Parts: sequence; C-alpha cells; structure tokens
Amino acid sequence: MAFYYDNLKLDKGMYQEAGRSFSQVLESQDPSERYKGTGLEGLDAFQRQLKRFDIKVKGAASDVVEKFFQTSDAAVLFPEYIARTVRQGMEEGDILPHITAAVTKFEGLDYRSITSEAGGEEKELKPLAEGEAIPETTVKVQSNLVRLHKRGRMLVASYEAVRFQKLDLFSVTLRQIGAHIARAQLEDAVNVLIHGDNGENAAEVTRLEAETPFDYNALVDFWARFDPYEMNALLVSGDVLVQMLKMPEFQNPLTGLNFQGTGKLTTPLGANLLRTSVLPARTAIGLDKRFALEMVRSGGVMVEYDKLIDRQLERAAITEISGFTKIFPQASRVLEL
Repeated sequence: MAFYYDNLKLDKGMYQEAGRSFSQVLESQDPSERYKGTGLEGLDAFQRQLKRFDIKVKGAASDVVEKFFQTSDAAVLFPEYIARTVRQGMEEGDILPHITAAVTKFEGLDYRSITSEAGGEEKELKPLAEGEAIPETTVKVQSNLVRLHKRGRMLVASYEAVRFQKLDLFSVTLRQIGAHIARAQLEDAVNVLIHGDNGENAAEVTRLEAETPFDYNALVDFWARFDPYEMNALLVSGDVLVQMLKMPEFQNPLTGLNFQGTGKLTTPLGANLLRTSVLPARTAIGLDKRFALEMVRSGGVMVEYDKLIDRQLERAAITEISGFTKIFPQASRVLEL
C-alpha cells in the first residue's frame, strides 16, 4: 500500500513559513489523520519521514550522521532532528513547568503582560444590597515590556568529523546543549522572581536574624506570610536543602516513603521542594505556582538550517528566545538565611 509521505517533496523553504514550524508545515502537507488504523498510527509527520528514509536516531542500532545526507530530501530533515533533540534535553529535568503559571508564545519583540493586584477590598466579595453596584476587579496591562533573552550555543563541527558518528551518541551532545539553555532560562526566571521585571515589583524578602535558627518554626512562619496565596512550590539552594532534610519534621516516614517511591520531595507543608544551583547560597524562594510567573517564548528552538543543509554543519547556531514576567507580585517571596 502506497502512502503519501513516501512521495512528499521536501525543501528548506519549509523552515521559512512565518508563524509555523517545520513540523507544523510538514503536518499540514501530510496530516496524521490519514494514517489512523494503519501501522503508522501514532507517528507524526516528521517521524514518518524518518521511516521513509530508514533513519534510526535512537538505540544501539542507530544510524550514523551521514545517513541524513544521502539524499537532498533527507538532508532537509537534519535541522528538525537537531531542534527536537535539543528540545528533549531542555525538558529533561527542567523545573520551569513546576514554577510557571502560564507559557505564552509570542511572535514579535514587544510584549506586555497583564496584572491585577490580589487582596484588599478589590478582591473581597461582600454581600450586595438590592440595586447596589457589583464591585469591579480591574485587569491592567503592565507598563513595562517583558525583556526577552536569546539563549543558545554554537554547534561547531565539520561534516567529516561527525559523518560516521552514531546518531544516538550525537544526540547526547545535543541534549546537553538543551540542558544548558534550560539552565540559562531558569536563571532568568529566578532573577525575575527575586528582583522583579520592572524595578518596582521585587519580591518581599524575609531575612532570618543571626540568632534565629533555620528550623521548622521559621519555615512555618514563612509559609504563613502567603495569605491569600498558598506556598505550593519551594525553590531552594543546595545548602538550604541539606539543612531542611536534617529537620526532624522532614524525617517523617511518609515523607521518606514518597521520596523513595516517586523521587519527588515535598515539604510537610505540602509544597513541592525544588533544588537548583542557580539560586544564591542560603536562599529559598516560595511561590504560588498558579499565579506567580509567566514565561514568554518567541518561537521555539531555532536552528540555522541553511548551514546544516547546504554546508553540512561547520558552524550553526542553536537558540531560543524567551523571557519572564511576574503576574501577581505577592505570589512569590524570598527567604534568606
């Protein structure tokens, strides 16, 4: 049985369509709905093209890089393979999904988010007398622009140097590039949580005095400051995590059982405990992940496809543009030991 994907003409112009990625363009020309009930069900359009050219990118039996360049059509798939593998590296161990309330995809340079202050009379739902006006909550456009940063790495390698390299091993390098990009994005997110995004909404800082021990009581006091929000995520530096795990309350058998069974740490207060080395020492950030932070992405992982297709590697930039902004400033607070 002949399928449409076997005869699809590929060219690098598929990377140039405004507002659509290569995979989206490929999917529009070869919709996955056509393959329901067939042996190709469950594969997306890009994966079907890998099957078409018999390119195996995973496992001990993976092909070498040269397999992509045996035909001009197959070479067009190489930048998308790189972008997907880098994206995989970004997602492995990424804690941004655990601290962001929303991810906004934005095509452009100038982005303004919205905000609405919580607490006080503006959020109170008082009983209304007959004919009385209903209180209003005003959603405002923030005055400041979200700063977007381009993060990435330059891939430098000659085709001759990697042509016989297994794709499974080559993917390890690409995933590491993705991990480096994700770490840089986390640094941006932490900087916004601590210092704010416009110089006016820096996080409220709770500093423990020299004579005040960092114990469970101090943690409870910090947790209590979040009303009307709730502290459901706690981002900590490595040294703070060590001190917390030595607290008797964290040695509760149920806490240990959850960690051993799932690999996830939670505090006795119910917040997810997230360790990261991008935080300064002796620092923790508590936040209500439902309301604290918005991530703005301009496009996705970008790869210089011309150099990868025409010049077969040499030097090609792998980048992603993103930024962060606070939605409700009071939904995050800093604890300094």
